[in-house]
Amino acid sequence: MFINGVRQQEGTDYEIVDGDLSFAKPLAKERLTFWRWTAIFLALFGTYGKNDMVDVEYTINGTRTLATGLEIYAPDGSESRA
Repeated sequence: MFINGVRQQEGTDYEIVDGDLSFAKPLAKERLTFWRWTAIFLALFGTYGKNDMVDVEYTINGTRTLATGLEIYAPDGSESRA
């Protein structure tokens, strides 16, 4: 389990609750509006919003798999956006 490239420890940084990962700290993905995306594309300015990336490494039947850029949901089930 990695957040922004940093390994996380089960029990300290996250727990598995009803098959979902529950993190000790709040996570969010940045929402890029059309105008913000356009300004970035035109190199007018960069973006510095909170944009956490969640990657999960797991093994099934001896095969190692990596799931990257997973969606982040708030405790109420809605997408967590910054």
